[in-house]
Amino acid sequence: MTSRLQNLRASFETHKIDAMIVSRDVNIRYLTGFPASESWLMVTAKKAYYVTDFRYVLEAKKGLPRGVELVQYKTSLGEAVFDLAKKSRIKRLGFESSHISFDQFQSLSRIIPKSIEFLPKKGLIEQFRMIKDSGEIALMRQALKIHFEALKRLKRWVKPGVTEMDVLFKLEDFVRSQNAGFSFAPIIASGPNGALPHAHPSRRVIKNHEPVLVDTGIDWKGYKSDLTRMFFLGRMPALVQEMNDWVKEAQSLAVAAIKPGAKAAEIDRVARGFLAKHKLDQYFGHSLGHGVGLDIHEEPRLSGKSAATLQAGMVVTVEPAVYLPGKFGIRLEEMVLVTEKGCEVLSEHYH
Repeated sequence: MTSRLQNLRASFETHKIDAMIVSRDVNIRYLTGFPASESWLMVTAKKAYYVTDFRYVLEAKKGLPRGVELVQYKTSLGEAVFDLAKKSRIKRLGFESSHISFDQFQSLSRIIPKSIEFLPKKGLIEQFRMIKDSGEIALMRQALKIHFEALKRLKRWVKPGVTEMDVLFKLEDFVRSQNAGFSFAPIIASGPNGALPHAHPSRRVIKNHEPVLVDTGIDWKGYKSDLTRMFFLGRMPALVQEMNDWVKEAQSLAVAAIKPGAKAAEIDRVARGFLAKHKLDQYFGHSLGHGVGLDIHEEPRLSGKSAATLQAGMVVTVEPAVYLPGKFGIRLEEMVLVTEKGCEVLSEHYH
């Protein structure tokens, strides 16, 4: 954690700031290892202050790492942070502009000392988080290990005659038994419900001879897995088989193109271009994938609009799809680690 704070400090000169207020809980967790809640972290060139109120003081005393000073505020977070900034002789104070509301900004602007310049810094911590270290990757591997134990059970649970909700309840029980959590609310979508990219599990009874799309993720100590699997019951209709084969090929082509220096937008174009050859791109309306780590959706995005260049240590999902309204949906999703020479499909080790 000390090295992460040092990396942030090393960026101050480039961003023309003397200190940084980190207000987003997950970014504080990244920098300190402590699961923050309704608290702020102020990082200066030499010190780091965790500013919180009496509700969280005991937890913070136990959980904060060495080198992070605990400060309990009495009136407001803003007043406490600006007081610290004045005492530290900070002139240029950065803040996470994407994670402070307009109302908060207005309130802070009214009380900030005239001697301090309040500077918006968008995505500064997120830029560091894109590159995962060995400890982060190990936690995601453990999340995947639990995830695949769940998938083994899903093969028994997903069957004709049960509802999507029945499957969800069994999945929830298993995840709790592993002392883990979900990365996001699971998607269990049978038959025509699979054509809804973010379908909610319903009371629909799963039928024979239809596909069931299951998109879920495991949260292990803050780090996430994210995979989508298709379950086929009975005889797979020819159209379903054809769509599945083409989505799988689109995914394989995209994964093969992932390496350091590759453009995220180009990876998206590889998969989308293949589907376009089969006139299926109109049924693939979302981006190809996204970064995953402490957040289920983080940078870089594998999108045609992305300006990101892939680097070793990034972990991204690759999830091409075809959604045929009123019929079914096919989505296949893997987690891929960008390596020094190419990539590693993290999720293929557990099949």
